[in-house]
Order: sequence, then structure tokens, then C-alpha cells
Amino acid sequence: MSTLVPSSQEPTTQVDKTPQDQPKALKNDNPSFVLHGVDNVKYEQRPVPEPQADQVLVEIAATGICGSDVHYLKHGSIGHFVLKEPMCLGHESSGVVVKLGPEAGRSGVSVGMRVALEPGVSCRSCGLCKAGTYELCPHMSFAATPPIIYGTLARYYLLPADLVHPIPSQVSFEDGAMMEPLSVGVHSVSTLGKCKTDQNVIVFGAGPVGLLCMAVAKALGARRVIAVDIQKERLDFAKSYVATDVFMPEARGKDEAADAYCSRMSDLILSSLNIPALGPGGIDLTIEATGAPSCVQMGIHVLKPSGTYVQVGMGSNMTLPVPLFDVITKQLNVTGSFRYGAGDYPLAISLVERGLVDLKPLVTQRYDFKDALEAFEMTRQGKDESGKPVIKCIIRPPP
Repeated sequence: MSTLVPSSQEPTTQVDKTPQDQPKALKNDNPSFVLHGVDNVKYEQRPVPEPQADQVLVEIAATGICGSDVHYLKHGSIGHFVLKEPMCLGHESSGVVVKLGPEAGRSGVSVGMRVALEPGVSCRSCGLCKAGTYELCPHMSFAATPPIIYGTLARYYLLPADLVHPIPSQVSFEDGAMMEPLSVGVHSVSTLGKCKTDQNVIVFGAGPVGLLCMAVAKALGARRVIAVDIQKERLDFAKSYVATDVFMPEARGKDEAADAYCSRMSDLILSSLNIPALGPGGIDLTIEATGAPSCVQMGIHVLKPSGTYVQVGMGSNMTLPVPLFDVITKQLNVTGSFRYGAGDYPLAISLVERGLVDLKPLVTQRYDFKDALEAFEMTRQGKDESGKPVIKCIIRPPP
């Protein structure tokens, strides 16, 4: 069963207590949480991988549940990524390096090092990789994303040495597992959104990704961080966490056209929060983390001229109406954001290490490895048995 522990009382696992100069003894089993089809998961023993060349073997210490993990469980696919053979789930993890490949030591990684895992391995040779945008590599092998059959909800996981990022002692393993979604926020807000101090940022969607985008914007010195969501509980949490302002859109009128509704809500956001449409105090950066058509339109409408719009949320419909008149006449910078790339993990770790981003309030439920399915179900429902909202579930490692 789950253990509901206040975030400030994060339990210390046995792995946390392992000094870096006393490597853990390798075990000969690799229990894994394996998806066979829609709503069909099994605990299985998989071989303990052997690190080759520059690879390192990591013993997993904590794993967070992502909405994409739940989507594979409930649907067996995301877009053109379709489950065709059994796949171990999980990709938000931290752990301890327990074994090195023969060339891995050259990267500075050592046995016993506490690390956050960056779970996507690019080809490293295509034009996109060489240009520094490896997140767009067409040959990317990403944990728990078909056709890759390995994920991090297991005892052991293999990665190239340069994709395990050392975490300092003041950064917990739970924080380390959260570096994956935090890096999504860093990529969208910092790398692509180029958020600067004193800017005004609006984030549509106060789920885990939206909250982390808000946290990054606040850490980078944004003057105002505005959260928009249709759930009051989420907005209440966002305001208690990092948001300076919140806005909950009104319901659409019975006979109100979609475009008219979005325009009206955009005007209401600006007027109710005393935001000028242009000039100082206007919205510099929109982060859209829902994929909802209305939020896409509002996110573009509220931007001041020359503002930046970053699309993070995928939603369920990839064909959306976009107010091109605003894009053109305000000369907006519009871009999509996919995962994370060069420099995003190091910045994410630095923000947490320096106390600029606090991840602990976001961990709302913790589960033992044997109760992983319960964690998935709670994440899907959005609330646990007591009615407490679910932001991030963390699964402990196999015993």
C-alpha cells in the first residue's frame, strides 16, 4: 500500500546511506515492472545488464510516475509510438552507479556516485546531434518508449556515462528522480523561452509539468508567474508554491463561439490581473502545458508584441486552431518544446542544489515497488483514497 508521508519528512532509503567510497554489492536479480498490453502489467525477472564500452550500470533508488507512463498502461501507445512487445515502464529515476564499462571512467563517473538519469540516448552522429539539438535525433532510444523495451522501474538500468548526472549530497534521490520532469521545465522556460529576470510569465496548466515550469521561471527571476487552470485545487497549490497570480477561466457560454470565448477570457486575464497589453508589465512569455485548444488561443492572445510562446503540452488533438493574426501582427516567437537537451539537466540540478527550486512539495505520494500499479492508478485518478490531490507519485526501489 502507499505511504502518505509529508514531503518534509522524505524517508531515507538504504541506498541514501551508502557512502560513495563503499560500493554496493551487486545482486543477481533484476525485478522489473513490465507492460504486456493495455492494463496488463507483470512483475518479471530480467537479466542484470552488463555495461559495455562507455556504459554504466545504475541501481535505481527512486522513480517518479509520469503521465506518459500511465498513457501507455491505459492505451498501449502515444502517437506513433505503439507497444508491440513487453516493455518495462518508467523513465524518471535516480540511483547509484554500481558498475562501469571499460571506457566509462573517462567521463569522471565512478562507482558509488549518486546520479540522476537522463533516459534518452541519441545516435550522436546525425546532423541534429552534431548541431547540439540531440533531443530531436530521429534515432533516439528513450526509456519505456517503443520500440525500446527497457525502462527504469527495475533494480538495474544501463546508460552511457555522460547521461548520468551527479547529484550533490544535499539533493535527495527523490529530487534526483524529479530532475527528468524539471529538465522539461528548464528546456521550455530557459533554453527555448529564454526567460530573464524581471519578465512576466504565464503558464497554462497547473499539473506537474506546468508547476515545474512555474518554478523554473520563478528561479530565473521572473517578476510575475501567472498560473491558469480550470481546477481551483490546482490553482490553490500553485499559489502556495511559486505562482504570484492565478486565474481560473469562466465557463464558456451556451451559444458562445470558441474564438469569441477565447478572446473574452484573454481580455479578462489582462484586465482582472492588471496586465497591460503591451509595454512594461505585459506578458513576455507564455508556456502552454495543457494542449487544450482554448488555452493555446488564450496563450497567444495575451502575449505582448514580440513575446514568446512555447508549446509544451500535447493534449489529445494535435490539429488545433491558432490565431495567426496575433502571431503575425505582434511578430511573436512561437516554438514547440520536446523533452530536454544540452545543458538542461545540469541547470536543473544546480537550481535545486542552490535552493532556487524546491521539489519536495510536489511529491505527494510514495509507494513500495510491489505497489507500483496502485501508484499508476492514483496518478490516473488525480486523487488518492483520502481525496488528497496527486501531483507526483514516487516508487521506491525493489527490496
